[in-house]
Amino acid sequence: MRQILRTNDPTAIAFAKALLSGEGIDCFEMDVNMSVLEGSIGVLPRRIMVATADHADAVRTLRDNGIEVDDGG
Repeated sequence: MRQILRTNDPTAIAFAKALLSGEGIDCFEMDVNMSVLEGSIGVLPRRIMVATADHADAVRTLRDNGIEVDDGG
């Protein structure tokens, strides 16, 4: 799996997940429980992960919709 997005913005996460789902790309949200433990004050970002095979399509999908992609993970 590769990281495609890392953010504190819950709306960006929801939007990215909806876009990826609409393209048939499975994704997994990581660090959800850590975010809850820290009190939801937004200190710890959540990450969206995709399968390595889907990474290029996921990057294209998010960039085409104005989402800055973290393609270094």
